[in-house]
Amino acid sequence: MNALLDSVDTSAEQAQATIADEFAFFGDWTERYQYLIDLGRKLPPFPDSLKTEERKVHGCQSQVWLLPSGDARRLDFQATSDSSIVSGLIALLLRVYSGRSAQEILATEPRFIEAIGLAKHLSPTRSNGLAAMLATIKQYAREALAH
Repeated sequence: MNALLDSVDTSAEQAQATIADEFAFFGDWTERYQYLIDLGRKLPPFPDSLKTEERKVHGCQSQVWLLPSGDARRLDFQATSDSSIVSGLIALLLRVYSGRSAQEILATEPRFIEAIGLAKHLSPTRSNGLAAMLATIKQYAREALAH
């Protein structure tokens, strides 16, 4: 498991607070985008063999693949994208949602997006992609609860 994604934050809410603190450190959006790109580069390798249509997140302009594992007690996610900024968004989503129970995933609204000003600084297509990734994560959580 990658140290970046190991749940050092005890809850999804704490992870969001940590993300907001990290982004507050940067003075402008050029630095924040660079940090986002750096986070994306630290994602664990995602094998090409897992880049299948079944794992593809639809609604993203970039190519995004998301792989869930676990059950309702704890869901873990692996993901990757062909876009460096989208990979950074994935890293943030995984910090908040991976390693959590399905119940916590469904109960957690992505407040960090607004808190760090991301909502205002993403293009409409990236915002749609972020929403699609989030919807996919929450759908996996609903499916895990149903089993």
